[in-house]
Amino acid sequence: MDLKHAIDHTLILFKNKANLIRRETWQGLDVRHKPDMATHELVGHSVVADLLGRRVLTYFQDQIGPDLPWADDHFAERISGQPLNPPPSEEWWPHAPQGNATFKDKGIFSHTYPERFWPKEAGDKPRGIRYPIGDYADFVNLLAREPYTRQAYFPIWHPEDTGNVQGVRTPCTLGYHLLLTGSECDITYYIRSCDLLRHFRNDIYFAVRFLVETMNRLRNGPWSTAKPGTFRMHISSLHCFRNDYYQLFGGQNGRQIAATEGRVRHARGPVEGIQTAAGSGRRRLP
Repeated sequence: MDLKHAIDHTLILFKNKANLIRRETWQGLDVRHKPDMATHELVGHSVVADLLGRRVLTYFQDQIGPDLPWADDHFAERISGQPLNPPPSEEWWPHAPQGNATFKDKGIFSHTYPERFWPKEAGDKPRGIRYPIGDYADFVNLLAREPYTRQAYFPIWHPEDTGNVQGVRTPCTLGYHLLLTGSECDITYYIRSCDLLRHFRNDIYFAVRFLVETMNRLRNGPWSTAKPGTFRMHISSLHCFRNDYYQLFGGQNGRQIAATEGRVRHARGPVEGIQTAAGSGRRRLP
């Protein structure tokens, strides 16, 4: 199955199997009393696709349908070698609410992907417990030294995110694992949380570009003939907000949604098919 069909399969599965769930926070903000922030969720979903040995970006752009040109602009920031915060492309992200101002503290974000790609020069120049921390260049160098290594995991989730002690936004992406077997390099992409409408296609595109970019930087030994192999994306929570769900799949109109929200706002526990994260007895959507 290629990426296009894998994405289509996910959309069909989401429409038929996602549950309506209410959680405490979103992007570090308290949403317990905002019923419109309840989300339709598909938990523990995996996307698996054959990349068919392709490296041409226009092929993947057609297959995936990311937000262009923004997605290419932002990926260029990720691999720029600079821990940009904020990255310039946040100014023209097509889904930015009020210019992302809600999520900034003194003009910067709690994290950015360019920072996580190049952490050596970010913030207070952090160190590991015993050894210096690595960055994307070190990741590529490892694959150059040991093409068939099983250690080629590039983390986006860092120890400072554990427990979210500061109560801030944390990365949705956990990390990328590359594995060369024979002449094919597979990528396994781990992500804890993914918005179906705003991020799903972009996140797939970024992961594929991560694989292709890394392979393009590796030209010697088995890398000279290696091809992209299998794409695997493991998503803990694939979700979309209630209004987004109706936008994507049809259903209730705005008046019906508002009426339902009014009932949920004063509810304790699951009401009108909404499940709290700690609840049970999930209702399947039609």
